[in-house]
Amino acid sequence: MNKIDLEGRLAVVTGAAQGIGYAVAQRFVDSGARVIIWDRDGDAAGRAAETLGPSASARAVELADDAQIDAAAQAAGPVDILVNNAGITGGNGKTWDLDPAVWRQVIEVNLNAPYVACRALVPGMIARGYGRIVNIASIAAKEGNPNAAHYSASKAGLIALTKSLGKELAGTGVLVNAITPAAARTPIFDQMTQEHIDYMLAKIPMNRFLEPAEAASLVAWLASEDCAFSTGAVFDISGGRATY
Repeated sequence: MNKIDLEGRLAVVTGAAQGIGYAVAQRFVDSGARVIIWDRDGDAAGRAAETLGPSASARAVELADDAQIDAAAQAAGPVDILVNNAGITGGNGKTWDLDPAVWRQVIEVNLNAPYVACRALVPGMIARGYGRIVNIASIAAKEGNPNAAHYSASKAGLIALTKSLGKELAGTGVLVNAITPAAARTPIFDQMTQEHIDYMLAKIPMNRFLEPAEAASLVAWLASEDCAFSTGAVFDISGGRATY
């Protein structure tokens, strides 16, 4: 593992009790950062933090609740790094068959929550003249996966948020970037049909799913001082699937 210097930084990683978020938290700790896990499953977040050691802590945060995000941000102190990783798929189905309540829930968790987290933490980053925000979008945001319009739309919105916020913060020392991973075999697969999983694998030229640690490596660089002239950008990590 290449060394990325995050010594002395404090990071918040949402949805880091498992999957890509956990891998990111682990890479951050290995790189010298302190990490706070925000996850709706407080017990799972606590167990994850325990396995990561004394540099990690956890807080139960319902990311669809603005007040809980604001309270968690207040309690965290001076945060240097925010990784908006938490996300749900909402299952699979034709657009016209999706329950509007499910559509709204996916948008709430995947797009509205990152906005609220940024709103809570960005002012402090501006005041200190330094910050790194990394949004975990998806290759689905670029291509629009069939039978996943709600998920695809939410992640496309997250890319637009990244670009807008990156432009607004340019020159402040706060950089905002996104990654667009192909599917990684994580517990989020439990929310998908096998047909959809097979569809995603068939689209990846490398003919395998992403490893969470591979995504974590890219996120760690984007969260570091070494990333100094990229903002409002989208970084592909799709095994060759992306065409732009």
